[in-house]
Amino acid sequence: MSQGFVAQYAAEASLATEGVERLDHGLVVSLKDAIGVGHEGRGVRVSFRRDRPDAVAITVYPIVKFGYVMPDVAWSIQEHVKEEVELYTGLNVEAVNVHVMGVSDIVPDVGALEE
Repeated sequence: MSQGFVAQYAAEASLATEGVERLDHGLVVSLKDAIGVGHEGRGVRVSFRRDRPDAVAITVYPIVKFGYVMPDVAWSIQEHVKEEVELYTGLNVEAVNVHVMGVSDIVPDVGALEE
């Protein structure tokens, strides 16, 4: 099973988590996009264990929506990613690490600005 395949499921589970604005793609993905090289599972890193090919560790790099409690969002990401990846791949998810990369900007209420 490819890392990209697992990363795609992890990315989808992360983005479906309440409080997640988007995943941080980082410089490497931005460079790949610029030269037209596809990249699955942006904002996610997947590591397989050499001694146990059915075991995987996943690291997610989310941007959290303003106003949400970061530890709560991180915990929800861990639960969703573990559940979805194990369900759809049959792999044993040993760890889901969440590194919050930032908080989204506050979007002003347009109606309040017009008054």
